[in-house]
Amino acid sequence: MSGAQPENSTGRKGKAVCALLLATSMFALLRPTALHAQETELRGEVSESAILSDQQRKARQLALAAQGQQPANAAQDNAPARTYLPASAGAVPDDTDTGDAIATGSLFDQPAATDDTSADIAAPPKPRRRSSTAGQNAAGQAKDKAADKSKKKKKSTAGTSDITASTTDATDGEDTDADTANRRALTIDSADRQKLDPGAERTDAIEGQKKKLEDDPFAATGVKWGSFVIRPTIEQGLTATSNGDSSSAGTSALLSETALRFSAASDWRENSATIDGYGLFRETVSGYPVHDAQGRIEGQLNVDLDNELRAIAKLGYEAVPESASSPDAIAGVSKQPLRQTIDGSLAVEKHLGKMQYTLTGAVSHDFYGDAKLSDGTSLSQKDQDSTLYTATLRTGYEISPALTPFTEIEVGRRTYDQRIDNEGFERSSTRLGARAGLALDMGEKLSGEFSAGWLREAIDDKNLDAISGATVNADLKWSPERGTTIGLTGRTTVEPTTTSGESGDILYSGRLTGERQIRATLTANAALGLDWRDYIGIDGHDRVLSAEAGLTWWLNRYAGLTTRVRTEKLTSNLPGRDYTANSIFLGVKVQR
Repeated sequence: MSGAQPENSTGRKGKAVCALLLATSMFALLRPTALHAQETELRGEVSESAILSDQQRKARQLALAAQGQQPANAAQDNAPARTYLPASAGAVPDDTDTGDAIATGSLFDQPAATDDTSADIAAPPKPRRRSSTAGQNAAGQAKDKAADKSKKKKKSTAGTSDITASTTDATDGEDTDADTANRRALTIDSADRQKLDPGAERTDAIEGQKKKLEDDPFAATGVKWGSFVIRPTIEQGLTATSNGDSSSAGTSALLSETALRFSAASDWRENSATIDGYGLFRETVSGYPVHDAQGRIEGQLNVDLDNELRAIAKLGYEAVPESASSPDAIAGVSKQPLRQTIDGSLAVEKHLGKMQYTLTGAVSHDFYGDAKLSDGTSLSQKDQDSTLYTATLRTGYEISPALTPFTEIEVGRRTYDQRIDNEGFERSSTRLGARAGLALDMGEKLSGEFSAGWLREAIDDKNLDAISGATVNADLKWSPERGTTIGLTGRTTVEPTTTSGESGDILYSGRLTGERQIRATLTANAALGLDWRDYIGIDGHDRVLSAEAGLTWWLNRYAGLTTRVRTEKLTSNLPGRDYTANSIFLGVKVQR
């Protein structure tokens, strides 16, 4: 009886221990644990071929293990008992002497430890059996780690790329190719989801951009013709005047006046060319008979040569009837002779530092038509046909880009087609002149030049005095404010004559002009003129004063109404030359 009691006590203790171990195991199984796949931080999908290969590998290992157990069964009695390894951690005390787990080569095995110090991430420590408290802490850390990973997945594409790169660096160097093939792919819209520069300016819509305002919205646009842009203008109207032909015998008349003007400019890359012309036609509607036409066309070509040389060529043609107020006008004729002029020049410019040199050669040929007398006969004017040859050397020094003083020396020869005229005089002459002046270039504010000097033209016939006198020339434009332009022009001209006993005269012409753009559609202009003619060989002179004012109102860019008022008065100490002419014009102006 007493011998059986220890056996029952031992049995009861064994049952208690088994019950305790069972309860502990059930409690551990109920606690949440980290997934093995999350512990190894696998990324991406696992292909079916890899899973099949892993299953076949496990089957081979089990077959090898079964074959290895047959010799081991013979010595089963002498073999030590296998160590119990519970499924849950903490079921048995920690054993620090336990060897490393045998790798099965499975795809889901933990990465093996390595002694390579160059690896980016140290090998994980050997697995240990932990207490239940340690298991609970590990489970909590697994939860936090899973939460962190879910947050990282919600970041931008750039953040996803960084996490993928860090995960790849954590693997062993020998498995780099496998990890790269298993890297998370970028999303389709990753390029569109890149961060924008907060400092970048927003581009306005094309429809919302403001157009640049034109300086002159009613200026002629021009017509493209080849490599030139042509701007034609036509003006048609009526002129009421108190003196039809501006002569001492003129009377009032109503005239139909037509003016044609055009300008053409090239759009070449390097060189440039311009062509300008005008035509003026006047016919009497009622009153004093006037039938005349005049016009001019001229062109200019600028060519840049080598060695800082520049060539400027000009060519022109002009046809103008002799004015009734001219010293050579023929009294008692029904129609004054037509004077035609062909002129041309060629200039070469050279800049050497601040020095500027210009050599210009010019030729001008005048030929006259016959004058029609009142009785129907004609009077030849061939003895006035002449040609003027001149050569001018200009030297300038550029003090600044705005100021360039210069000097000019001119030599020339005037030859008549008829060496001895109808009165028996030899009118050919030799020309010599010198000038000094200043060229200004201040942009749109002030530009141009002016000069003063002396000119002498000695006639071959010793019985005639030489034509000589001071010369004044100017061509200036001043813009005190936008929309306002003031111009000043001056010119000195030698006018030879075939009048018996006279050498000719020197004509000084000056003109002050002003133009003001009152509104975009309204332009005003005004002009003041002064002419002084000094006769050589006789004590005579003429003075001409003139004033003009006009308005142009543009209906649109291509058409407008224009009007102007003009007065002119000539006073002379010679008999039969005084006259006064007042006129008013009203018409339509069309441009393209």
